[in-house]
Amino acid sequence: MDKSGGIDKITDWKSNLNWLNGHFAQSPLKGQVSIMLGIITVMEIISGGSALIGSVLLFFSHDITIALFSAILSALTFIFLFFGQRLAKDYPGAQTIVVYLIPTVFLLYLLLNK
Repeated sequence: MDKSGGIDKITDWKSNLNWLNGHFAQSPLKGQVSIMLGIITVMEIISGGSALIGSVLLFFSHDITIALFSAILSALTFIFLFFGQRLAKDYPGAQTIVVYLIPTVFLLYLLLNK
């Protein structure tokens, strides 16, 4: 089951929560799935919205502020997701997160060396 993105987490909260409760059932995070899902959802929504705004501002006014904020928040979100996958002992899932984290770190490099 592919459960990615903040919008999916909002529109299908119950299914996501049920799936994640099973996913983290044997991990130290098993009693905190609901709060973690809420935090990750908020982070993903803010990351996506600020990425949209930041890319428009970057294109039209060359202002990196919002794009940089978005890249930092996106990197933090991926790091949180990565550690969650590691604690759940879902190593292939953790590898998948790294595939998204690498271009995000590269984006940070590009923005900071503009």
